[in-house]
Amino acid sequence: MVLVYVAASYVMGKTGEDKTYRSLSVFSEVLQHIQQDYVEEPNLQLVTSGALHGLLESLDPLSSYLSPREYAEYKRKVQNGSKGEVGVVLSKRFGYIIVVAVLPDSPAQKAGLRPADILEGIGGFTTREMSVGQAQILLAGDAGSGIKVSVVRRGRTEAQEIELVRAQLSAPKVMGEKLEADVGYLRMVTLEAGKANEVREKLAQFEKQGIQKLVLDLRDNAKGDPKEAVAVARLFLTSGMVGALKGQTMAREEFAAEPAKAVWKHPMTVLINSSTSGAAEVLAAAIGENKRGEVVGTRTYGSASEQKLIELDGDSALVLTVALYYTPSGKAIPDDGVKPTVEVRTASDALDGDTDAPEADQPAVRPASPEDPVLRKAIEILKGGAAKTQALRAVPARRLAEAA
Repeated sequence: MVLVYVAASYVMGKTGEDKTYRSLSVFSEVLQHIQQDYVEEPNLQLVTSGALHGLLESLDPLSSYLSPREYAEYKRKVQNGSKGEVGVVLSKRFGYIIVVAVLPDSPAQKAGLRPADILEGIGGFTTREMSVGQAQILLAGDAGSGIKVSVVRRGRTEAQEIELVRAQLSAPKVMGEKLEADVGYLRMVTLEAGKANEVREKLAQFEKQGIQKLVLDLRDNAKGDPKEAVAVARLFLTSGMVGALKGQTMAREEFAAEPAKAVWKHPMTVLINSSTSGAAEVLAAAIGENKRGEVVGTRTYGSASEQKLIELDGDSALVLTVALYYTPSGKAIPDDGVKPTVEVRTASDALDGDTDAPEADQPAVRPASPEDPVLRKAIEILKGGAAKTQALRAVPARRLAEAA
């Protein structure tokens, strides 16, 4: 049936998209040789499922194919209201599932998971042929239940087994504090619904306290809705474009600043790192490319996009990326992430592939700490310091001690 369909499609496509049908013809030829010439009679259902998984994963890390069994498990967990999670944002790199960010006070953080950790196995299954969608299904479950993961840390070769106990997590609040007499600090670790209102309230409090300068910390922010990021950006922009959304079958949607919604017109800086991903990238690009404030840190992960769940015949489904978010200058964010205007590296920047980054065992500096070099640079800029464009590299405390 597959061969007849492909042959008929190929003939019909002669007047249309020949390349597409030629590719289908090659696929059918490979399938035919597997069936006829393989060393033993193959399980064609397994072969086809593997081919579909590979096809989707070749597009981007977030597109995936869910087999009937996987899709049934997904729907079962949704229908049963399974709200337990481990608190990680995932992607695919090096052929395996990788941790992009870890939510604060989550089971993952308490168990010691870090950004850039490779999850070699989840629940006894290797992630070598696993999609992000499959990994998310495995990690979700009832609060209080556990699941074991095999973790390979950057710079290591041996896997470490860690047990994660799922929990029902609440959305982290926007954290705000007064750092100095006229410098305020806001940290956002997600951009879920309602964050724009939280930020607006914090900014009003800063105004009452006489704060005239702002540091907006988006490091490790990899979860949320890009539309919420647009709403937050409009609190700071009186003109210009926030960004755009466009896909092959989606008309270009542009998001412009709305002067009436701007509530903060004082100087500001934005902090980013390699675990800044998705909605937070939209916000960081809007501030940086509109020259509203310096963006300090390291290049973001690069994954601001929209996915759609498409049900297929046979009770399977696709999770397909259907549109990408673009910066005000027209750059697709997933292509290269968002680059800082002032680069400062720290021990926690482990996702950018920099082999000269500080060691994985170097403890990360607590945000808003006096030892935080990224924050120090941002405050220096707000106080009138030169925004140097060359990279600044944080020296691990251990190396400073050795040098002394």
